[in-house]
Amino acid sequence: MTTRPLTVVKCGGNPAVDAAGVCADVAGLVRAGESVLLVHGGSAEIARLAGRLGVPQRRLVAPDNVSTRYTDPATLEVVVLALAGAVKPKMVAELTRLGVPSVGLTGLDGGMLRARRKAAVRSVVDGRTTLVRDNLSGRLSEVRTELPRTLLRSGFVPVVSPPATDEHGQPVNVDADRVAAGLAAALGADRLVLLTGAPGVLADPDDPTSLLDRFEVPPSGAPGRFAGGGMALKLVAAREALAGGVGSVRIADGRVPDPVSRALAGSGTTVTMTSAEPAGAGPREREHRT
Repeated sequence: MTTRPLTVVKCGGNPAVDAAGVCADVAGLVRAGESVLLVHGGSAEIARLAGRLGVPQRRLVAPDNVSTRYTDPATLEVVVLALAGAVKPKMVAELTRLGVPSVGLTGLDGGMLRARRKAAVRSVVDGRTTLVRDNLSGRLSEVRTELPRTLLRSGFVPVVSPPATDEHGQPVNVDADRVAAGLAAALGADRLVLLTGAPGVLADPDDPTSLLDRFEVPPSGAPGRFAGGGMALKLVAAREALAGGVGSVRIADGRVPDPVSRALAGSGTTVTMTSAEPAGAGPREREHRT
């Protein structure tokens, strides 16, 4: 693909995350000779648009405390509109303004992201575990790298977001942190940086000074006692990236100037894994070779 170091960056959708600052930092890395693939979410824009359209929003909290978005058909439409129609064009425009060529993509483009729709999702409601069966979300199962590899070889920054395509050819919502992890693993990225609205992994979520310099996740199961909600899902994504062979994973603050460069220099939390996953645990990569 390229001999230049490849960094996959996930720009979180927290409203406090400075997307323009992330783009400026990415532009600097590209000018310095690095390859960057940018993945984004858009929780703030999804919530704003859902409010305007009158679409109720709901979170599902699994027994292991991992929190995900409940996606009914109306919410899926909002997700696609918010990510592909609002967040992504702004980021592509900003990179273009900074002189960095970029291309906006969803997982549907070129069949890049494939997922298996979850037939049922376990969610804790009022202390009881229930099964939610009408959730249009999926788990990433395959990353097809032809399109992002071609763009990276040509000097472009791919800007990627959900949705993905399920086994029936229909769009489904997938978690953007896990998309970043899957792309990083499939592309053989050197580094994965997950930017969020916190300094990193905190021992006490209510105390921003309790930053952990290093966090070790187990090879399976709940990601750890310090993590809950959205941070738990980031740690699951970090584990998947490490299991897929990504050399370095950091969870860092997306609200500060030069957030990617700071993370690469050591700010935030380095995530490691207690032991390696079995070979082939990450999403499959399919390439056409000529």
